[in-house]
Amino acid sequence: LSIKRDDMSGIALTGNKVRKLEFLMAEALEGGYDGVVTCGAVQSNHARATAVAARELGLTPYLVLRSDPEDLDNPEKLSCLANQLVDRMLGSNIVLVPQGGYLERLKPAMDTLIEELKTKHDKKTFLVPVGGSNYVGVWGYIEAFNELLQQNLVENFDDIVFACGSGGTASGLAIANYVCGSPVRIHGVSVSDSQKYFHDHLDKMLQECGLYETGVRASDILDIVDGYKGLGYGLSTDEELELMASISQTSGIIVDPVYSGKAVFGMVSEMKNNPNRFKGKRILFIHTGGLLGLFDNRMDSVLSKSASKVVAWKDGT
Repeated sequence: LSIKRDDMSGIALTGNKVRKLEFLMAEALEGGYDGVVTCGAVQSNHARATAVAARELGLTPYLVLRSDPEDLDNPEKLSCLANQLVDRMLGSNIVLVPQGGYLERLKPAMDTLIEELKTKHDKKTFLVPVGGSNYVGVWGYIEAFNELLQQNLVENFDDIVFACGSGGTASGLAIANYVCGSPVRIHGVSVSDSQKYFHDHLDKMLQECGLYETGVRASDILDIVDGYKGLGYGLSTDEELELMASISQTSGIIVDPVYSGKAVFGMVSEMKNNPNRFKGKRILFIHTGGLLGLFDNRMDSVLSKSASKVVAWKDGT
């Protein structure tokens, strides 16, 4: 098992997000936009990464975030923990909306905000979809696959495994792997939606890039590892958190509770209980980031029982 550290990809620990944003923000700049709007959960890594990239490029960030009723009732009391700390430090314009899916809740809210900014403030605002996962964003991981080829992917590995949250990373890797004729098998561990959702998303990308008409289908080129969402998106079990702590203590590598931690949990379980799922024994795990998700205090109960002990020497000795 080897790890590609895409969590070290730059611009404020953005992980895989920066690869997609490289292409999306280029489109925003080329189009002469004043700002960008994107969406996600209230602790969205993608939203935070987009806000960072926007400020670096002189654009105004607008974030539409799914929130719980207590935040909707008291938006001025929204916490400054984890990703929200960075969002607020960047001066992001935050719009809180009730829980709901992308198409029924988040996309309409972004469309309304874009129209309001245009009509009331004469601002031209670029829409970045959830996770940056559209045909433009998918090129981030098509290019990443080219990087992997230069790093001897085919010679050294049989399988690639990563967390699958919105489908952009999965689509880029699967399409590039197929087009290049690579024998590597692609596995995305779902941390949010269903296998059908991700295969439908990839099929849409295949249609947009002209490959669908050749007969290739998402289910042929992408294995979605389902069944490891645990309590749900962004929610953690003690077992997941204990594995994350163990990884840190044995390797010095820190994984997050929303994406990479769940993906490792699923990968390790499949390696033990369903090894035939993998083409071989040489597996490359792509660490897609999410470190700031740890700073919401969810690890407290697990770490209080961990090997790291805290003592007080009140007399200084």
